[in-house]
Amino acid sequence: MKDDANLVETAPRSVWHGWGDPQLKKELSPLVWRGLKLAKGIEPAEQDTPPVALDDVELPASTLDDDGLAALRTLVGDAYVSVERRERIEHAGGKSYPDLYRLRTGDGSHAPDAVAFPADGSEVVEVLRLAAQREIAVVPFGGGTSVVGGVDPVRGRFASVISLDLRRLDAVVSIDETSRTATLQPGLRGAQLEAVLRPRGLTLGHFPQSYEQATLGGYLVTRSSGQASSGYGRFEQNVVAVTLATPEGELTLGGRTPSSATAAGPKLIDVLIGSEGTLGVITEMTLQLHEGPTEFAYETWAFDSFTDGFDAFRALAQDLGHGVMPDVSRLSDGEESRTILAQSARGLAAMATFAARGAREPSLGVLRWEDTDRTTLRRRRRQAHRVLRTAGARRAPASIAEHWISHRFRGPYQRDHLMDRGIFVETLETATTWANLPTLYSAVRDAISAEVGPHAVVQCHVSHLYDGGASLYYTFFCREESDPLAQWRRVKTAASDVIAAHGGTITHHHAVGTDHRAWAADEMGELGARILRAVKNELDPAGILNPGKLVPPVDDAPDACEAGAS
Repeated sequence: MKDDANLVETAPRSVWHGWGDPQLKKELSPLVWRGLKLAKGIEPAEQDTPPVALDDVELPASTLDDDGLAALRTLVGDAYVSVERRERIEHAGGKSYPDLYRLRTGDGSHAPDAVAFPADGSEVVEVLRLAAQREIAVVPFGGGTSVVGGVDPVRGRFASVISLDLRRLDAVVSIDETSRTATLQPGLRGAQLEAVLRPRGLTLGHFPQSYEQATLGGYLVTRSSGQASSGYGRFEQNVVAVTLATPEGELTLGGRTPSSATAAGPKLIDVLIGSEGTLGVITEMTLQLHEGPTEFAYETWAFDSFTDGFDAFRALAQDLGHGVMPDVSRLSDGEESRTILAQSARGLAAMATFAARGAREPSLGVLRWEDTDRTTLRRRRRQAHRVLRTAGARRAPASIAEHWISHRFRGPYQRDHLMDRGIFVETLETATTWANLPTLYSAVRDAISAEVGPHAVVQCHVSHLYDGGASLYYTFFCREESDPLAQWRRVKTAASDVIAAHGGTITHHHAVGTDHRAWAADEMGELGARILRAVKNELDPAGILNPGKLVPPVDDAPDACEAGAS
């Protein structure tokens, strides 16, 4: 492929207090800081507040007894069980704002009692059986990129909790080039897989913002959606087979036919996809691959308003459909569009041009096409141009789209810089129908704005399109208050309440974890929650697997379902 320079293949695993390689931290320029002060009254702290030193993180003593530790080491080997400070701290959570804030300020109270690194599926099963016998909670851990508390070592009713790191299960087991499928282990990072597939002219086509760090197992158990989902589909659409390790043994589903080519009853494999480590641990999967693209095109379009953009993007999804519409389609609201344009001289000039045309709140659309044939690519673009121009869109500099594509995996690094400067920064996402999209967009934006106050940036974009609707992804930041964790909880609760009340899903691709559990219960309903609890009780009767995540608790018994009660 010609256009893979941005697909990092050797990115290190995340540092204990932030995202990825600290040398890649992206700082805002003085010009941008001045603009934030003038436009929003946002001023950074006078001095950086970097994370405390690793040795200064307060870490509780491990509660795992000597017998339990010895038994664990017998199963996976002495070298692959750790109670060392750094390992425990690195597994003390994911990459949510609360996770990072706690560690940056020296709070290691959430750390697991030990970290185990199994070598294969059979070892995973044996570890889970041991944990069930000894009543030790187990939290599966892949890339550690969860932003909703999905890998936080919650103990539930158990005295001890271990983190089960799957990095040693990182093999490409086999590739079937005829069927375009690959059988893979869960600890393999997306970037590592693409490095293997690219020479064969193949791709998985899954590129979330966490692409450098996240693992295939993480993609599967969170129902991940990559930035090119319009072209290659959500991750779940490309899952052919799954092997799950549980305390009750091993379960394998799928693999006899292509992904959906069966009528043999309910599709049980879907119960495992999105299960977030609460039902078992993924040890192997077979995924559908795609022919790798060789032709690429980038475009930027401007709309007079965000709602005008909604209409155009709906037409792209409904009138053109899969295979014709752009593979990447991202639409920014007025606030986000201003942020994008203000970062370059060419962007400022474009902003002036839009204003002269009467578009005071222009909305930018970034499009990217991928194909294997240049003629087909041109035809697809021409069809999209007709749709966009009918909707009143105007061409904008393609360099805006090219810049976004080349920097699309760098956003989390900027969060580290903002936190250094005393800035509270968070994201959240949802999805709804096209008919409800304008209402939900405004309601959630207003709810966030009411909590963060006037001296804040609240921006949104659409990045995943469907026939029936689209996603909404919000980013917001302001100065930290005296209690940033209480500030985070207040904003998160207000936004989530509004999402639920206005007909949105509580999560489009970030998963449920601990943060969305209360609202997920409302979304699936009590009968649905009972079904999910019943499945968990069958596969994990002791309730050791990832307590406190996803599965709604029984009324008046907060962790009963994790304890195996029905």
